[in-house]
Amino acid sequence: MARSAVGTFRALHHGRAADDPLVLPGPWDAASARAFADAGFPALATPSAGVAASLGYADGEVAAGEMFAAVARIARAVDVPVSADVEAGYGLAPRELVERLLDAGAVGCNLEDGDAATGGPRDAHRHADWLAEVCAAAGGELFVNARVDTYLYAGGADPAADAAARIRLYAAAGADCVYPIRAPEAHLPLLRAASDLPFLPLNVLAAPPGPTGPDLAALGRLGATRITFGGGLQHLALKAVDALAGALAGLRSRRPDL
Repeated sequence: MARSAVGTFRALHHGRAADDPLVLPGPWDAASARAFADAGFPALATPSAGVAASLGYADGEVAAGEMFAAVARIARAVDVPVSADVEAGYGLAPRELVERLLDAGAVGCNLEDGDAATGGPRDAHRHADWLAEVCAAAGGELFVNARVDTYLYAGGADPAADAAARIRLYAAAGADCVYPIRAPEAHLPLLRAASDLPFLPLNVLAAPPGPTGPDLAALGRLGATRITFGGGLQHLALKAVDALAGALAGLRSRRPDL
């Protein structure tokens, strides 16, 4: 995917009707990426959890080299833009992080502000400064989605106020989109309005398709510009594999020669 594809990807986030958010499936390998692209989705967004599971790891345990290699395989497999979840950047300097993303063929990235070592969010101002360095190094060649992890951690007296403050900081740092992961639906209008910018896309995490939803249009009317599913789609696919394995095991128990 050529680096100029970032313009196509960026444009997908703008000028959308309120009930038509951008839906980005999360492929975990080249085969799933092709399936989503063949279904007509105009872009994809890899989930760190789904990729980790496909490689035999828990989320957060994949080394940087393996993650970038997985992203490269996915990006090579399709002709649509691919954004990559690269967690908190693997401790890489901003310029190296940007170069490795671009070399892998990604047009965007998720960068989270949670700190697994401390079990809480990073200092918001220091993280905003780091995001500003990433955005400067990218020079517009990456669509930076700043994940806000406030709602993932218990103990915050007012998670909505903290998330809104972080959104303002990250927008000022140059982020193209903000992602208050696991924010309650009731908070979405407040978070969408939190930025001082006229329009800043808001990424919302949705449950994978099932009998009760998700209602993508309703999420859009609440303020979601872009909808992703984390590792939910990979988990749903794995359940299908589990069912297939169980059926095959049942056949084998009836035919010991299989």
